[in-house]
Amino acid sequence: MTEIDAKIDALVPAWLTLPDIAEQLGVEVTRVRQLVKEGQLIAVRRGENRALHVPAAFIDGDKVVKGLSGTLTLLKDDGFTDEEMLEWLFTPDPSLPGTPAQALSENRGTEVKRRAQALAV
Repeated sequence: MTEIDAKIDALVPAWLTLPDIAEQLGVEVTRVRQLVKEGQLIAVRRGENRALHVPAAFIDGDKVVKGLSGTLTLLKDDGFTDEEMLEWLFTPDPSLPGTPAQALSENRGTEVKRRAQALAV
C-alpha cells in the first residue's frame, strides 16, 4: 500500500474506500484487503485520515474489472511500482484510444495486455 502523490491523485477520476468496495462486491472488508495483498487491486493511502482507497474504475458493479488482475501482474513483473502502475493505467494512450483503465472497463483487455507486455521489451 502506497502513499499517493498529487500527480497520480489528479489522474484517477474517482476513488472508493475498502468498505465501499466490500459493499459493492458483497464481501467482507477482509476479503478486499486480501485482494489488495494478492495484487488483484491496488490500494493507496490518501485524504485527511490517510484511509486506503482503490480507483473506482477497478470495480465493475459487483466484481473486479475483467483483465485487471492479469494486467497488474504483467506490470509488476515488468518492475513497476504501484504508483507507476496507476500512472500507466490512467494516462491517456492515443493508440487505444483513452486510458488503459478505460479500455479494461470496456472489455478491451487484450489490447491493454499487449501494450503492457511491450513495455518489458
